[in-house]
Amino acid sequence: MSKTVEFIFDVGSPTAYLAWTQLGAMCERTGAQLQLTPVLLGGIFKATGNNPPGAVPAKGMYMMRDLARYAQRYQVPLTMNPHFPVNTLLPMRVATAAIGTPEQDTVVGALYDAMWKAPCKLSEPEALSRVLTEAGLDAGHWLERAGDEGVKDTLKANTEAAVKRGVFGAPTLFVGNEMFFGQDRLDFVEEALA
Repeated sequence: MSKTVEFIFDVGSPTAYLAWTQLGAMCERTGAQLQLTPVLLGGIFKATGNNPPGAVPAKGMYMMRDLARYAQRYQVPLTMNPHFPVNTLLPMRVATAAIGTPEQDTVVGALYDAMWKAPCKLSEPEALSRVLTEAGLDAGHWLERAGDEGVKDTLKANTEAAVKRGVFGAPTLFVGNEMFFGQDRLDFVEEALA
């Protein structure tokens, strides 16, 4: 039986984007299954008293350099979003609606690309609609699903459950009950999956 790595994420996190770019290949190497769990990072910060790294100027400047280092190591594009921080409520509702559907990876990938490859203000429905359409998706369908009360409740429940499990930021990954925080811990995640 293969192991599962759970990826707790918000597309507004550049470190979660960097982890996302690596997880597919990691799962192929280890034979693991990837489980996506969308959350609202702002809700996690509020519930845990945590703050984004940019709230401490020196830490924010260091993080920017570190992000560039990892993007270079992973050989992936990373363009800081000029609208950052972006309110991710609507895109994360779209991501939540996509979980378990055949379009799941396409939706999540399109959202990450729109935040960190070809950045736009993803909080605006018009921009989100364009992003989904350009990814070959039915934007109207996904925006309608994002408004569903069940989807809203699921995203809220995911966020609350993550906090109860000790999550304080994104990305957070779980292999079984073992928690790993940050894209810079992917080597430990892969060891746990091996």
